[in-house]
Amino acid sequence: MKAYQHLLMIFSTLVLSSCSDDSDSQASQFDNLFTSSNCSVSGANDQLFSLLQEKYFWNEGLPKSIDSNAYDSLSDALYELRDEKDRFSFVLTYEEYEDYANSVFFGYGFGHEITQGNDGLRIKYVFEEGSAAQNGLQRGDIITKVGDDLVSDLVAQVIAGTTTFSDIFGPNEDGYSVEVTFVKPDSTVVVADFSKGSIVANTVMASETKELTIDGESKNVAYMVFDSFKESSQTEINTAFTQFKTDNVDEMILDLRYNGGGLISVANQLSSQIGGYNVEDEIFLSYQFNENQSSKNESILFSLGQGIEQLNLDKLVVLTTESSCSASELVINALDPFLDVTIVGDTTCGKPIGMSPELVCDHVIYAINFQTMNAVGFGDYFDGLPATCSVADEVTGNWGDDNDPILAEGLNYLATGQCSASSASSKLLNQNKNQKSTIRKDLSIKDMMLHKDAI
Repeated sequence: MKAYQHLLMIFSTLVLSSCSDDSDSQASQFDNLFTSSNCSVSGANDQLFSLLQEKYFWNEGLPKSIDSNAYDSLSDALYELRDEKDRFSFVLTYEEYEDYANSVFFGYGFGHEITQGNDGLRIKYVFEEGSAAQNGLQRGDIITKVGDDLVSDLVAQVIAGTTTFSDIFGPNEDGYSVEVTFVKPDSTVVVADFSKGSIVANTVMASETKELTIDGESKNVAYMVFDSFKESSQTEINTAFTQFKTDNVDEMILDLRYNGGGLISVANQLSSQIGGYNVEDEIFLSYQFNENQSSKNESILFSLGQGIEQLNLDKLVVLTTESSCSASELVINALDPFLDVTIVGDTTCGKPIGMSPELVCDHVIYAINFQTMNAVGFGDYFDGLPATCSVADEVTGNWGDDNDPILAEGLNYLATGQCSASSASSKLLNQNKNQKSTIRKDLSIKDMMLHKDAI
């Protein structure tokens, strides 16, 4: 017997799970209908095609048959067979799937971007358990040297194609160390040895209560940075909300700027803890499957799940970028009929659809197989959910930094009820940008899911 559990995701975990909690193998979590003993390349491709014919959301657009020898891998086959609306379906090896399902990341534990002058690596986020964080590295810091080499020289080599950041920071060997020099926003220089290892990645990157004057009164504003909707997130959310409840928060800013999605059950928990009695007994979402799977069409109510404290808020500010996707968008769309939800930042990625992982030979297939709608039947946001106040993302310091332009705009909106003049100008620029290119890019879901931007 198996219980069906849905995911709306870029980042995803199990959907088909054993009713018992003592399963010895992750493989037992899958419906093995599409896995046979023929796992040659052509045999695996045949199994993939059978899976798509039965469960793919846009299965009516599939060809009548395929030449299974025409594709070199499952990834090639899935990419070629995807519908034109599908920017998301992908394939993982089983090892990659297990690492993500267990929230395991191997490395030093930080994500970065190259500085505008190509002379440093600006830190976007760190995982708490990682050696980098343990040695004081934070969002907003800039790495200037790796060993004796200036990052400016290393970036030039990466751009020239003569090396990669993976090569620069060393092999994926447990305990491998490298000396790193980084500079804090206050110009303090730190030199430390970072060591590689397995990390359980935290999903609540930061949470705090900020004071803000609204209508002449001092109010407490909950601020939470949330990175991914995983099973481990349930406890992390509760920890943050317990503190928010203790602080008697009046408002909330939910930072989903880098959150690609995850478990729908966790999205429901988070939404229910935010809305509280304002969403009690209301529809959280409705599922729509293809005709073959239409018996699974159903509506789900808001539910606390593993949640504890509720904030009972009637409005919410959400910070987003194009990386805010899937379950992140679901939270916004599900709450919108019941709360005053304001988006600050950039238009979201545009994924009102989801997938349930299926095992084919030694790979896990993530092919779109359902769409979701909110309580008023809206779910058509393939072009993304637009920002009310449009602001570009910029790393200025650690999470919660008052100079962070997206956060500052969110606080301004709570205080004034309107977008700032600078946001209005930014919005016009983004409209011009969108007029020049109406085709939204194909997302590298696998890279986002496995934190390929992290080291």
